Amino acid sequence: MNREFKDAIENSPIIAAIKNDAELHQCLTCDSRVIFILYGDICNIADIVDTVKSAGKIALVHLDLIGGLNAKEIAVDFIKKYTRADGIISTRPNLIHHAKELGLITVQRFFLLDSISFENVVRQSSHADVIDILPGAMPDVIRRLSQRVTQPLIASGLLTDKRDVCGALAAGAVAVSTTSEELWEA
Repeated sequence: MNREFKDAIENSPIIAAIKNDAELHQCLTCDSRVIFILYGDICNIADIVDTVKSAGKIALVHLDLIGGLNAKEIAVDFIKKYTRADGIISTRPNLIHHAKELGLITVQRFFLLDSISFENVVRQSSHADVIDILPGAMPDVIRRLSQRVTQPLIASGLLTDKRDVCGALAAGAVAVSTTSEELWEA
């Protein structure tokens, strides 16, 4: 895993996840050193990333949510060639694998719905630098999963207050990501 990214999540374990321009401008002055970009399209993603990078922050683009990109490796090539993104987030193992080959930070996102999806995380997470699980407000599941995988865990989704954040971190998550601006400074 990229040393700068590892240091950033260790020193500032709350990741600002942004989904619009208003949140983009708000995250520039928040304590979060890592920003998850959850919006944009092929016409504006480079500008969004540049704005984040200009604030001295680490920018990770959620490829699955960028308009005009598809689930093929060429989408990763596009992000690498035409933006200054430090890495990607994706649910797709083929994109994670290709991004890793290109030297990008990789965050593989998993939605935990049941015991089958739990086991899929254990089986399919070997290429990613970090695993991001949703929903993140499940400390018992985080604890069990952190004992079964070697990658660090990020907890995301449904974290509504400081208690949820503390619970996820105490259970074994190295960081949490949230779109809740109130929690960016927690």
